[in-house]
Amino acid sequence: MQKIFKIGDVSVGGQPGELPTVLIGSLFHVGHKIVEDRISGIFDRRRAEHLINVQTEMSEKTGVPCMLDVVAENPKALTRYIDFVSEVTNVPFLINGPNKSIRIAAAKYAVEAGLEKRVVYNSINYTLVGEEIEAIGEIGLKAAVVQAFNPKKPWPEGMISMLKDLLEGAYKAGIEKPLGFMPVLDVPSIGLGAQGIRLAKEEFGIPTGTAPVGVVGLWSKVDELGRFAKRLCRVGASTLAQAMGADFIIYGSVAKARDIFPVCAMVDAIIAYNSRNFGIRPLTKNHPLYKIF
Repeated sequence: MQKIFKIGDVSVGGQPGELPTVLIGSLFHVGHKIVEDRISGIFDRRRAEHLINVQTEMSEKTGVPCMLDVVAENPKALTRYIDFVSEVTNVPFLINGPNKSIRIAAAKYAVEAGLEKRVVYNSINYTLVGEEIEAIGEIGLKAAVVQAFNPKKPWPEGMISMLKDLLEGAYKAGIEKPLGFMPVLDVPSIGLGAQGIRLAKEEFGIPTGTAPVGVVGLWSKVDELGRFAKRLCRVGASTLAQAMGADFIIYGSVAKARDIFPVCAMVDAIIAYNSRNFGIRPLTKNHPLYKIF
C-alpha cells in the first residue's frame, strides 16, 4: 500500500496517477546570487520574494504542488531565512544544513515558532547517530527527508538497505512522515536513483523522490550539444524520475520553476490518464490532468 502524507497544505505520495509530483525549489544555497552575506544570512529580499512568487504562480497554473528547500551553512542564517519564508508564503519548506547541529538548531527554532506542520527536516542520512535521533525526538518533528545514499554500496540495492536502517532510526526519533530520497551523483547515475525510487516504493510504500536536475549543471560537455541543451536536459532528467514513480523532485534553484513546472505537469497528466486503465484516478480536482487540458 502506498502511503500519502500531508505536510502543510501539500499531499505527497500514493500510487502513480493519484497525486501530482511535488516540485521543490531551493533558496539560499551555495552559489545563489541573491545571498549577500552567507554568515549573517543577508540577502536580496525583493528578489527572493519574486522567485518564491514565480514558483507559486507556476504551481497554481499547472496544478503541480510545490515546496521550498531552504539552505544555509549556519544556524543564524538559516533561522533568518526561515523567518522570511514563513512570512511571504504558506508552502511547506525543507530545513537544509550541512550538519546535524545546524539542522537541529534551525528545526527547534521553527517548531517553537509554530511552524511544525510546514517543516521537513532535511535530512536524516548515513551520518545518523543516537544524539541526532534524541534531538529530533525532543523537538517533536514529524516529517523528514530520509536520504538513502550508501557510501559503501551506491547501487539501488545499497540504497534500499541504507533506507531500511535509517527508517528505523527515523521512527525512533518520532518521525511519522518520512520522505525517502534516492541520491544522484552524476548524470548517468540518474537511472540508479530512478530505479531506487521504484524499489523503495515497492518495499516501504512511503513517498519517495530524488534530485536529478543539479547534476546536469555539472555535465561539462552539455553546452556542446546546443544552445538550449542544458535547459532541455534538466527537464528531461525530471521526467525520467517521474516516469519511475517519483512523488517529489528537488529541482535545484527555484529560478528554474518556469522551465520545470510545465513539463512535469504534462507528464503528471499523461501518467494519470494512463493510470485510469488500472482503476486509478486523481485524488484532487486540481490535478494537471484537469488543470492544463
